[in-house]
Order: sequence, then structure tokens, then C-alpha cells
Amino acid sequence: MYILKLKGNKNLSGTVRISGAKNSAVALIPAAILCDEEVTITNIPKISDIDNLEKILKYLGAKVKRTANEITIDSRNIENKQIPDNASKLLRASYYFMGAMLGRNKKIEMCFPGGCTIGARPIDLHLKGFESLGAKVVQKDNKYSIKAKELIGNKIFLDVASVGATVNLMLAAVKAKGITIIENAAKEPEIVDLASFLNDMGAKIIGAGTKTIKIKGVDYLHSCIHEVIPDRIEAGTYLMIGAAACKNLVVKNVIPEHLDTVIKKLVEMGSDLEIDGDEITISNKAKLKSVNVVTAVYPGFPTDMQQIMATLMTQADGTSRVEETLYENRFLNLYQLSKMGASVKLDGNKAEIYGVRELTGCDVSATDLRAGASLILAALVANGTTTINGADYILRGYEDIKEKLENLGAKVELIEI
Repeated sequence: MYILKLKGNKNLSGTVRISGAKNSAVALIPAAILCDEEVTITNIPKISDIDNLEKILKYLGAKVKRTANEITIDSRNIENKQIPDNASKLLRASYYFMGAMLGRNKKIEMCFPGGCTIGARPIDLHLKGFESLGAKVVQKDNKYSIKAKELIGNKIFLDVASVGATVNLMLAAVKAKGITIIENAAKEPEIVDLASFLNDMGAKIIGAGTKTIKIKGVDYLHSCIHEVIPDRIEAGTYLMIGAAACKNLVVKNVIPEHLDTVIKKLVEMGSDLEIDGDEITISNKAKLKSVNVVTAVYPGFPTDMQQIMATLMTQADGTSRVEETLYENRFLNLYQLSKMGASVKLDGNKAEIYGVRELTGCDVSATDLRAGASLILAALVANGTTTINGADYILRGYEDIKEKLENLGAKVELIEI
């Protein structure tokens, strides 16, 4: 287990380069087992979620070579065996092996996935979709057994535009016979990245990034080299750090279109922000104003940015409001912010945040990945030193967080306990 200690400092400056997208990489790696040859993925972030996916691949018998930010996967001799509970519970994205193994071998047995405790995250849409493709799903306690004699393309409508369900059904359908159409599909950039990866291997997928994805099944997927897109959530996190704690911050390797709603909210707050190609420069020179945020599926304001935005709101003049429409437990960070002096009012899935508040460093706990990121921002603008317990959550999704912050002038300790 890890803790992070940060000393408050609103005079940071420098440049940060954004890593490969966590939410894309954790889908691409399970997808790689569909390849009938060797496949290489570059710009992989060095985070614990990737480490845990690598462990699952090796457990299944895949040959894995990983150097720095690159991973090469050869799954030709993979074994079709149950993924145990102690492996699947390490991260939410372990459930992508359901679609990938079902698409590859027509069979998968594994336990319910883990991940952050941000609210109810059922997988019923995934299972209904598998059944629509011809699979039989048997659940006993925490274990799922999914089998099919063969998978047949079908038209599937998702009641909710779920990223996880869209990914899993894409993986299962790539080698199914005939044509699969996913209606009300998720539109996130990570979905587009997955489709590009599969198409690079010879899949036939059109419509990714729209509400309708059409997949024509193929028999064989060949080798390719694919680069992961930049992480829009990491980029948004550093932009908010820049808006509150940096005299000048240049955020490099960004796709601004992926951050459109976040950038618009920062501009609405009065942030000093300038976009130049794949770079965004931002500073804390401007006086921030209160805003209202409602989370939504892409291209709406991302739920993954909501908790970090809540911290930024404590530094904005006036009353800001947040409405969380996707997860019921995504306000746990506000209790921790209150310990530091934030003034908040909770009412169900809505919160009011009163600024400007002077925060004071103390002992707090990260309850999930993005809550941890929100506390990092709070620590940087607070007086004194903040100790963040449960920093393991943060290491799940932010590559080299200590080093990147230190390069900006922050005083950071990462301590294993």
C-alpha cells in the first residue's frame, strides 16, 4: 500500500506530457488475444492496471514482452481456463476478457470484476448482448460461465450507452458469423481507438464514435502495431492543476477535441487558457468564477473529471453546482475535501460547493482513482502538508504522477507502507 505526501504550492510551472489513455489501453490489451498472430501496442501507460492485465495474460498462457511504454502480445498458445477471483477483482477492465475470450474460444469463466467503488456498475447489458449473439450465460454466486457453440451476428440495442458493454460486444462480435449492429453505442474516443486497433488487425468495423456501430465478422486477425491515444482524463486533470496551482503550465500531447466540454467549462470559469495544436497552456493568473456542471456520457462533461472539478470549484468565487448523473457514490471525495476546509452541501446526486475557500493540509483518504486525483489538486492549493492514504488508487491511472509533479516544482513523497 502507498501514501502520497504533498506540500502546498501555488507557484508551480513547467511542462507535462500526457501519457497513453488508461481507459483505452485497458480495452486494447484484452482485445489483443483475438489476434491470430503477434501484436504490438505502443504508448502504453506505466500504471498498475496495465500490470494486472499483464498478469492475467501470462496466467492464460500468452507470451508477453513489455519494455517501457510498449507491449507485444502473442496469444497463439493461450489456454481457455477460468480467470480466478484474485485476478479479476484487481480492476474493472478485467471483464473485457469476457468478450475477448468469448470471441476467440466461444467460452469464458471468470468472477465478477473489481474496480473503484463509485456506485452500482452492473454488467447485465454485457450479458444480454452476449446472449443476443448466441451465448448461454450461467451465473452462480460471483462466478460467470459464458459459452456458445458459435456466435451469430445480431442487432443489439443498449438501454444505456455503456462504454464497457460497447467494448465487450465489439470484442465478441469481431469473429462472429454475419453482421452485428450495436445501437445506442457509447461514443467515447476510447471506443474509436479500439475500433481502429481491431481494424488494423483486419476487422471490419464502421460507425465507431457514432450511436450505431456495424461489425462484419471475420475469421482471422493479423499482426499490427497500434499506438494508444493520449489520455484525455489525465490531460483534464493537469489542466485543472494548471488553473489552480501553476504560474504557467504547458500540457503536451493533447487532443483538444476529446476535452471539448472540459475546456469550455474552464473557459467559462475564466481560466487563462490557450490552445496551440496538441498543446494547451494554462495558468492560475485569472480569478476563477463559479460554474455549474452536469455529468453525461460522451461528448458531455465526463464523470471521471467531476471530482477533480469539484476541488477546482473550491477555488472559484461564488457557489458552484455539480449534478452526477452516472454514479451514485462519486461524491465521497467531498467528505475528504471538507476535512481540508472546503464548504459543500450534498443533496442526493447534487452538490453545492462554496468558494473561495482556503484549504489546509491534513490526513485524507483516496476512495477511488479520480477522488485521489481531486485530493492531489486540493493538496497543491492547500496550506501545509497533505497526506493522501490509499494512493494505490491513484497509481492505477496516472503514470509517473510523482515525477511529473516534481518536474513542475511540487514537493511530493510516495511512501510504501
